[in-house]
Amino acid sequence: MLAGFKRFIVKLILCALIVPIVLIIIFKFINPPFWGWKISRTLFPPVGYPAQTHHQWVNLNKISKNMQLAVIASEDQTFPEHHGINLNATLSVLEHSGKNGPSRGASTITQQTAKNVFLFPWHSYIRKGIELYFALWMEVIWGKDRILEMYLNVIEFGPGIYGIEAASEHFFHIPASRLSIQQAAQLAAVLPDPYKIKASPMSNYVYQRTLWIRKQMRQLGMVTLNKVYDEQSLFKSFNLYR
Repeated sequence: MLAGFKRFIVKLILCALIVPIVLIIIFKFINPPFWGWKISRTLFPPVGYPAQTHHQWVNLNKISKNMQLAVIASEDQTFPEHHGINLNATLSVLEHSGKNGPSRGASTITQQTAKNVFLFPWHSYIRKGIELYFALWMEVIWGKDRILEMYLNVIEFGPGIYGIEAASEHFFHIPASRLSIQQAAQLAAVLPDPYKIKASPMSNYVYQRTLWIRKQMRQLGMVTLNKVYDEQSLFKSFNLYR
């Protein structure tokens, strides 16, 4: 009986370790039709969540480089260099966490993507650990460009407005490929709380936040995106990516 139970536990652990890798490999090549964050919103809609949501997938080369740089400048300036985790920021969050787990972010773009695609919005040490596991494998298998593409296509820019294409059309009535520096910065400014902050019309907070993001964009420069595109995933390294 005990030996059988041990075998069951071992199989359970192996399954828990392998399933995330399989999912990450699948989503390397297939754009997800639904994802954890959106499922959670649908099942447990927050106040202000609309009956009809908006989303349209768009490839990274159809997203303005201004927008790509804006989210890196506002959300994760070390994105081109790190391996999925900003260790110092993570340790700081854990150090100041309460008994129910981490209550604030300081997550990398990779971690945010893992949370949005594969997990659900609850605060706990267990979820944070799972998020970190996903993030590490996403860096290995997807590479930076796929992570950035996925991130920009699944994050919520307003109640029920998923992805940059829907957000660009909603707020500025243009496709994501035509976003200016100013418009990109305004959209990036809402990401900390898209239910309370709107890209347009601008509040004083968004105006000030946009000025800061634009300054960071100038300092980082487009060389930052070149690092993202040059980053090689495991699949590219073995010539498996098409």
